[in-house]
Amino acid sequence: MKFIFEKWKLILLFIGAGFVCLYFFALPDQLFEDPYSTVLVDRTGQLLSASIAKDGQWRFPESDEVNSKFEKAIVAFEDKRFWNHPGVDPLAVARALRKNVLAGEVVSGGSTLTMQVIRLSRKNTSRNLFNKIIETLLATRAELRYSKKKILSLYAAHAPFGGNVVGIEAACWRYFGRSARDLSWGEATLLAVLPNNPSLIHLARNRDRLRKKRDHLLGKLFREGIIDELSHQLAISEPIPEKPQLLPRLAVHLLDRAAQEGLAQHIIRSSLHQELQIRTEQLVMDHSQRLRAGQIFNAAALILDVKSGQTLAYVGNSLPGKEHEQDVDVIRSPRSTGSILKPFLFAAMLDEGKILPKTLLPDIPTLINGFSPKNFSKQFDGAVAADQALIRSLNVPTVYELKDYRYEKFYDLLQHIGMKSLKQPADHYGLTLALGGAEGSLWDITGMYASAARTLINYFERPGKNKYDPNDFHSPVYLAESSTPKPNLEPSSYLSASSLWLTFETLRELYRPGEETGWRQFNSSKAIAWKTGTSFGLRDGWAIGVTPSYAVGVWVGNADGEGRPGLTGTEAAAPLMFDIFSLLEGHSWFQKPQSELNVINVCALSGQRASDHCEKIDTIMSSIAGLSSPSCKFHQLIHLSKDGKFRVHSECEPMEQVRTVGWFVLPPIQEYYFKSRNLSYKSLPPYRKDCNDPSSVAPMDIIYPKPDSKIFLPVQLDGQVGTTVLEATHRNSGAVVYWHLDGVFIGSTRKTHSLLLSPVNGKHLITLVDDTGEIVQRRFTIISR
Repeated sequence: MKFIFEKWKLILLFIGAGFVCLYFFALPDQLFEDPYSTVLVDRTGQLLSASIAKDGQWRFPESDEVNSKFEKAIVAFEDKRFWNHPGVDPLAVARALRKNVLAGEVVSGGSTLTMQVIRLSRKNTSRNLFNKIIETLLATRAELRYSKKKILSLYAAHAPFGGNVVGIEAACWRYFGRSARDLSWGEATLLAVLPNNPSLIHLARNRDRLRKKRDHLLGKLFREGIIDELSHQLAISEPIPEKPQLLPRLAVHLLDRAAQEGLAQHIIRSSLHQELQIRTEQLVMDHSQRLRAGQIFNAAALILDVKSGQTLAYVGNSLPGKEHEQDVDVIRSPRSTGSILKPFLFAAMLDEGKILPKTLLPDIPTLINGFSPKNFSKQFDGAVAADQALIRSLNVPTVYELKDYRYEKFYDLLQHIGMKSLKQPADHYGLTLALGGAEGSLWDITGMYASAARTLINYFERPGKNKYDPNDFHSPVYLAESSTPKPNLEPSSYLSASSLWLTFETLRELYRPGEETGWRQFNSSKAIAWKTGTSFGLRDGWAIGVTPSYAVGVWVGNADGEGRPGLTGTEAAAPLMFDIFSLLEGHSWFQKPQSELNVINVCALSGQRASDHCEKIDTIMSSIAGLSSPSCKFHQLIHLSKDGKFRVHSECEPMEQVRTVGWFVLPPIQEYYFKSRNLSYKSLPPYRKDCNDPSSVAPMDIIYPKPDSKIFLPVQLDGQVGTTVLEATHRNSGAVVYWHLDGVFIGSTRKTHSLLLSPVNGKHLITLVDDTGEIVQRRFTIISR
């Protein structure tokens, strides 16, 4: 008998242990497996936008904090002994049983808030006695795992609030248009009574019933001393919302981006400013409406805080919709960069002393290994100062700069300072790298401008004054909590403070030549260093500006890559950039890095370090490396006759009669274009007849057409005028010949000098210039019918 008793005791012990284990592990590790909305808020917590959860519900991610007013209201309404019971309230259960028996039906459940949390987590289970027992057991288990505050936050996040609105945060935005933390007493009590009967939220039919339930709860709170009389009266006077509100739809492209980057189903606290985002989106939309007349449908804008690199406004595309691919986030999309990278090449050349700000650069027809760059205007200046070449965004001088600097080095520099879209090796881009041959994103490139400004600012502001942290060149960030690494101070960085300051000084000029329409002025009361860019085929218009406080990047174009007339950085993008800057507060200009700058004497004509032969000297600010830049190579000593009208030499003029002077002489091909735009330029005087230069014999001639010839070109079957071949010859087999028809450059040839043309009816002038500046011309007439 004793053996049997011990046996049953052991069995009961095992059964009891089993029940304990079952009870302990009955609650899943994660109570709710629901999908959540992805929510984007600004730096102060204001809602910018949200995406609906995968199950079609507006369900914001859980928050550990519950509005104190809602907390008091829901406890008073649903579970007044919530803070004291272990998950089950026996008194409430007894009261519910008595009511149900008296009513002859279920009119009260006696569920605590903890039990309701369990029921919400179990999804669609039948409300019968068995499930009630299960909920009771799980509720007591939940009380052992979670704090009371956590249970309340779970309830607030998962309670139904009518329709497809789940959770208090989503409900607050849908019904009141603001966050749960800003609830009034009237709103808090309204939300407290809704989960008890969510169908009441049909505002068109149940407004009176809903008001009565809310006011009854307010009266209870007043009687219990939770609110005072004034709060009670104010809350009762609050209206019931008429209809659910639409959630804000701001920075939607950033919302999608953050979700793709691993932040889906989270509350994303961004660095954006809500008001600035609203105003920037409106400017982009207004600007896009104007551009639509020209079949330009997309625009994007980005505002960065220079000091931190944080994003203040993010407009990934213009008007909402998919008709013209407005859902594409252009800020992240690689696009042809046009001229927008030229300032970094200019700074790099200054940094190494390869140029001074006003060094003359060639601007002539050029052919380098089959690559023939053209300026946007398709005209040439012969020679142009480096700063003016940057301001006017001339392509040919830029190619000469890049050839001198080496495109491989520039490729590495761009990668180090933040350009992440260079997926091909340097040789793939070659000399087109600074002309739009590479693709970049508005995100990266605006970040590069901001990083350059940050480097210059931090040069003065860090404890290790006049030192650098290469990590100042970093990508922008859009999260408010982004950390800044500790400075790693070094004596140098990728670009020096002096070269950056000189570059910004150049870019702050208010007057710019439009890339196709001549000079244009943008009025601004703020000093802004800015640059525009236009890609080949008029597909992309860029404008990026920077101040010590902000960097603003704008892109305008068509997301599908279609080019349109007038789609240039100057005409389409720059006006929007300046409008955005008008939203931003004023500021001082960049501090001059005096310790890295020197006053240097330069030739006023060549912009190079002054030589003994330069007649007019200017002084400019230069980086230290500029001290080793080449001295003026354009001034040379020449010998003139006593009256100064002719060149002479010792074989035809006694030396005591010779005047030796310094003369500004450009290479012949540069002089040909330069003197037509610079009337003050004086060509070398000719040799006196008795002092002829033997090398003056013409080295080239035009073979065809003959002088004043008439060429008949028949109209072909397709309506097009036929073609003719123009031919020339040159004594030097390696010479390059540049062809111009009626003053317009049409091509260059080497070795075999012939061009296939289809000129229009009428008289024409063909002009050939070789690489030594020799010129031959011929007139002819085209006849076609």
